[in-house]
Amino acid sequence: MASKVHLVRHAESVHNVSKDFSQFDPDLTPLGLRQAAQLVQSFPFAPQVGAIITSPLRRAVQTTLAAFPHILDERYFDPESGNGIKNGATLILDPDLQERSALPCDTGSTSEILETAFPRLDIKGLAKGWQVKEGLYSPDDKAVEERAKRARSRIAAISEDLKSQERTDVVVVTHGVFMKVLSGDQNIDLPKAGWKSYTVGTNGPDVALSPL
Repeated sequence: MASKVHLVRHAESVHNVSKDFSQFDPDLTPLGLRQAAQLVQSFPFAPQVGAIITSPLRRAVQTTLAAFPHILDERYFDPESGNGIKNGATLILDPDLQERSALPCDTGSTSEILETAFPRLDIKGLAKGWQVKEGLYSPDDKAVEERAKRARSRIAAISEDLKSQERTDVVVVTHGVFMKVLSGDQNIDLPKAGWKSYTVGTNGPDVALSPL
């Protein structure tokens, strides 16, 4: 069976409701947590997923943990929670998937803050200063295009690595605006906690995502 890539938009966060974009790296709302948790039942490709790549912004990480506790590896959860499975899907934090704007609501927390909030995740894998909206992570069009290109290449590499495994699909949890650049579809507008499935292909020398 050919591997697939499933782009997932994070669930409802506090700033989506309050419209207070000055709030720094906001959490999911209670409704957002329920939206994410509903994916446990409604997302049909879960048994095929071998890796989940997520933006390190809090709302994306919270969406990932609430939506996929039944397929993620047990090491990402407190043993008392009953979540996670042995030899489950790998969770990868990828700063290239963060939202594009430099507003506080789209600016990530420092690694030290994330380590406190999510002590079982591999926060140390994030480069120092990943959350600073400069250089590659600035909202400049060229910078956003470049990190989308890098993210697609990384997705393709992970998909290739999974081909020999039992679970070959990849889930990517990211943001509504950046998703337009990542997918190459400026018209994509998924609902909160919505998803769309793709295959990995090429567009000249670059990796491209083709909708199923």
